[in-house]
Amino acid sequence: MSEYKSSLLRLLDQRGYIHQATDAAALDALASREIVAGYIGFDATAPSLHVGSLVQIMMLRRMQQAGHKPIVLMGGGTTKIGDPSGKDESRQLLTHDAIQANIASIRRVFEHYLSFGDGPTDAVMVDNADWLDQLAYIDLLRTVGPHFTINRMLTFDSVKLRLEREQPLTFLEFNYMILQAYDFRELSLRLGCRLQLGGSDQWGNIVNGIELGRRMDGAELYGVTTPLITTADGAKMGKTASGAVWLNADQLPAYDYWQFWRNTADADVVKFLKLFTDLPLERIEALAKLEGQAINEAKIVLANEATAMLHGREAAEAAAETARRTFEEGAAGGELPTLNVPEGSIGIVHALTGLGFAASNGEARRKIGEGAVKLNGETVSDPQLTLELGSEPLKISLGKKKHGLLTR
Repeated sequence: MSEYKSSLLRLLDQRGYIHQATDAAALDALASREIVAGYIGFDATAPSLHVGSLVQIMMLRRMQQAGHKPIVLMGGGTTKIGDPSGKDESRQLLTHDAIQANIASIRRVFEHYLSFGDGPTDAVMVDNADWLDQLAYIDLLRTVGPHFTINRMLTFDSVKLRLEREQPLTFLEFNYMILQAYDFRELSLRLGCRLQLGGSDQWGNIVNGIELGRRMDGAELYGVTTPLITTADGAKMGKTASGAVWLNADQLPAYDYWQFWRNTADADVVKFLKLFTDLPLERIEALAKLEGQAINEAKIVLANEATAMLHGREAAEAAAETARRTFEEGAAGGELPTLNVPEGSIGIVHALTGLGFAASNGEARRKIGEGAVKLNGETVSDPQLTLELGSEPLKISLGKKKHGLLTR
């Protein structure tokens, strides 16, 4: 369906968020006549989400922009199990206190993207531990269990992939899809939630929840999934050679976040402008016409807008200015990633890995051998080089785009 009547589905469609939808016509009609409450679930396995979760966060933002109600469901209960989707092995189980600390930390990110409150279109954050922790096992088996067949559950990708690779899938994890379906039912009953959004890998889980709500309560529920967001080279969004691109500022500085977007491949710029910024489509279409070196202007706009949304306009402008000075003037900007070396000396290989410029010592040595590493503008050729720090910082560069400082 391409001609949506509701502002919600039109917005999602025009900016590239829709991959699959259950009964799109009925959902479109519903969203045209009333405020729709929709949710996405996030497990709290770390103190921060990373940029791989950003498309889902932006989906909730688009809901609110279109006049509907976003629900952020934190998995205080399901994190105790771990979603097997896309995983080759079981996750480490976290304590209740660790999960709650992660949720408190993650909430800070959502406050940059959503307006929370008590109004009809204000966002709310809820925790599925509120109901999952209260479930009695026998009651769950009797009331929910009959609506799921093992035959069907074995066809789900999250199960099939693990079994095909002969990786263990615990009974604990096997329950995850039942509890996620139960979440949708609970949110339907508690908050009138009619829509679940998620990545394409969640399609089966979303359909489960829709069917459970219909069978148990006669509820008309809906689902929409996003396409798998990958970069032009096929890599999964959010993963880089130096690790995850975290959304919390205390885990990734604003400058590094800005640089992540600035380094976007040419082929991804327009797609990312639509998904991850609020720029009007007309402005994005104008930027899409840029060619050659001029494409870098669009990348800077992407970096500025994405960083401003998360870290604030001032931080984005500071990052852009630091980058300009670093690349155009060769200056050592104050916002560059910094590695503190209190002992006063460090090997060049360890400096590269410590700054996150190389994922391993071997990769660092290869980069030195390729002539890609510079120290204060001079090419480094000796991987055994030991750097001695005085009162002035040393500037290390990898290629033209990565720059960092060593201090003591």
